[in-house]
Amino acid sequence: MKIVINDCYGGFGLSLRAQKRYAELKGFKIYFYDLIYGKNGVTSYKQLTLEEAIKKTFVLVLKVDLGNEILYQLPQGNDVWFHDQDIERDDPILIQVIEEMGLEANDICAELKIVEVPDDVKWEIDEYDGVESVEEEHRSWR
Repeated sequence: MKIVINDCYGGFGLSLRAQKRYAELKGFKIYFYDLIYGKNGVTSYKQLTLEEAIKKTFVLVLKVDLGNEILYQLPQGNDVWFHDQDIERDDPILIQVIEEMGLEANDICAELKIVEVPDDVKWEIDEYDGVESVEEEHRSWR
């Protein structure tokens, strides 16, 4: 079984190009947005192209199922925003994206790596300061 981990300090994260590729392979679209701030906080959103989004420090990513139109009034519920952190680390599509894109799949603070474990192992990801390892599940008490 293949599992994706982050192998450097910083933390797991897919580049925006990798997020776009993941969405294509999974069968949904993603759109990139910048927050527009006014005197009282966020006042609106501006849709960005992938290239514009890459130049930004922080971008919101909206998930839209194929066939749906994007809404002018962006919804606030968490279920419509795409978060790469929510992807299961053994997702075959995630594995494919990492294998296809190599270093280009890494977000700014990530160094993604595929590790292989036996299929019958119940596993979990252990993390310290963003560096991850795959460990066999075990019991612990506090």
